[in-house]
Amino acid sequence: MKLRVNNAEVFIATGGKTFNPELPTVVFLHGSGLDHRSWALQTRWFAYHGYSVLAPDLPGHSLSSGAACESIEQSAEWLEQLLDEAGVKSAHIVGHSQGFLTALEFSKNNPGRVLSLTAIGTAAAIPVNQALIDTAKDSSAKAAHMMVNWGFGPSAHNGRSAVPGMQPIAIGRAIMSRNPLAADLQACADYKTGNDAISALGNIPACCILADKDKMTPIKAGLKLAENMGVNPMIIKGYGHMLPIEAPRKTLNALRNFISSVQIQVAA
Repeated sequence: MKLRVNNAEVFIATGGKTFNPELPTVVFLHGSGLDHRSWALQTRWFAYHGYSVLAPDLPGHSLSSGAACESIEQSAEWLEQLLDEAGVKSAHIVGHSQGFLTALEFSKNNPGRVLSLTAIGTAAAIPVNQALIDTAKDSSAKAAHMMVNWGFGPSAHNGRSAVPGMQPIAIGRAIMSRNPLAADLQACADYKTGNDAISALGNIPACCILADKDKMTPIKAGLKLAENMGVNPMIIKGYGHMLPIEAPRKTLNALRNFISSVQIQVAA
């Protein structure tokens, strides 16, 4: 599906089903340098089990045109406009890594539009080494190579894949090499108000899915996030930062259990 936001065309994956704003909607926000393909398994399951799905490529990423957002605050405003264009009044918001920061800022500004909020492989703040940002400015491909080496857990580095015949490290590197990675990393580094946003969430149902082998947002920071959100984290063992790609089924199981339970309460 394609929409226009800020005079730029946005590509949105809908899980293989025609988008219907009358159904409960789940929004999936990808991490730095990635795109809608991060959510291939998760979006399809929700789309075929009574939900509508929006998994956009952020501005300037992959199939979406326009300039990349320069800040998390700007991306949250963009998300609000995207939902308006799609005719979505409220939604379950899921964010991986940088995508969660956008989801968090959006939720702070629009609590009445958030049915639930899920954090995956992330923290309230994501400090980024300046050397990595400088590398990404010089070459997204070089920075992507560094990030997939850090970002994937031991199973992926040993050649294991949830999708037979496909290697998630190679796929992740290819996607990130072609996207505005420097802008994404700088936006993460500049975002300092995550904890303030968490304190403003009120009673929004929340979930936190973490990986014990995450080197990019170490589990210590994720556990602190879960504590501040007032939730018991779901910890997926043996995997790294790229949970939606490297542990898609485990990530889906955690997501569908949480979102389904919240949706039952919403519909009651």
